[in-house]
Amino acid sequence: MGNQPKKYDDDDGRVICSMDVPGMRWHDKRVRREERQERQARAMPQSEQMTRSEARRYTWYSTLAGLVIASVFSLTWILFVLFCAFIWFR
Repeated sequence: MGNQPKKYDDDDGRVICSMDVPGMRWHDKRVRREERQERQARAMPQSEQMTRSEARRYTWYSTLAGLVIASVFSLTWILFVLFCAFIWFR
């Protein structure tokens, strides 16, 4: 930056307010590099993949969980309508 020609006559190149604040992500590049390496070390290696039976099992259980949640909401709604029809509005 110091080698660039000045755009303004009154610019002496001094920093008025440094935005390099300790604790911010961009302050220390070494910390960012270490965090990135740690994340890569914790990530699952690409060689480990699920088998077809594992994928099928995960799909089945997630579908089953969704159906259970939908049935609970549906049952709650039906019971609320029955409560309103036979008890509350009588």
